Amino acid sequence: MNENIIKWGFIGCGEVTKKKSGPAFQKVEHSQVVAVMSRNLEKAKAYAQERGIPRWYNDAQELVDDPEVNAVYIATPPSSHATYAVMAMKAGKPVYIEKPMAQTYEECTRINRIAKETGVPCFVAYYRRYQPYFIKVKELVDNGAIGHVINVQIRFAQPPSELDYNRDNLPWRLQADISGGGYFYDLAPHQIDLLQHIFGCILEASGYKSNRGGLYAAEDTLSACFQFDGGLVGSGSWCFVAHDSAREDRIEIIGDKGMICFSTFTYDPIALHTERGREEFVVPQPEHVQQPLIQAVVDHLLGKGVCTCDGESATLTNWVMDKIMGKL
Repeated sequence: MNENIIKWGFIGCGEVTKKKSGPAFQKVEHSQVVAVMSRNLEKAKAYAQERGIPRWYNDAQELVDDPEVNAVYIATPPSSHATYAVMAMKAGKPVYIEKPMAQTYEECTRINRIAKETGVPCFVAYYRRYQPYFIKVKELVDNGAIGHVINVQIRFAQPPSELDYNRDNLPWRLQADISGGGYFYDLAPHQIDLLQHIFGCILEASGYKSNRGGLYAAEDTLSACFQFDGGLVGSGSWCFVAHDSAREDRIEIIGDKGMICFSTFTYDPIALHTERGREEFVVPQPEHVQQPLIQAVVDHLLGKGVCTCDGESATLTNWVMDKIMGKL
């Protein structure tokens, strides 16, 4: 892009934008937010005025057409990601899309096709790739801290939230026509993307899904197995209706000389187990977790670097999820 400042328009100004991402767009060098959109105009106005953002809309096309906006952040639920991404890219404006990239693998390929046809960049918010905590995990693997990697295991369990019991007003993440699936489509993408970032593409994946809690229609318990292009095999289990005593957020990378254990969401100290015993690494997190990635996106758009969180790599994660769910 020729502009010296990336001027963002937000489509969606919900919870994720309040701390995880929104402030970072203002703090990153050569970046500012100039417009926001919500279907509720009063909500958009309040959000903008609280943060010193000059314009607000309740129509996404109007935001995309705003001549001051030269890049678009799509922070809506997944069901609308493809529509808004295509809208923006056809207007020549790069997009940064919340994860998962879209509701289905098929929608992801549509976004990629438009990006290729228009030549307009598309990025996806798999921000853990750029966080210091996970960079340290990858560094340990790449430096051979546990030798040759043999197996990878994901274990995740959490109890239901209070909102999950409200059948008449369930969170959008539990409405498959909006999210793509249950909590699996909201949380597992971070784990799957991260493992592909470290170990390469997953070429085979399958799984079993079930509803064990009966609180809502979406699947709440899943088990999966997968294989990376280098031959490494892995497995995962997810339960979103567990008792609090069973709460777990853990990934184990097992090598022939040791094991690395870490979490995805709780940022427990990274544990390295080798013949020397157990070593822990405590890695501080940025105040706004998406800021390192947003900086990389801005640098990419200004020709100062290359951001790897693009639509093509993000599509692989949707493919794996759809395979595990039996949709492909």
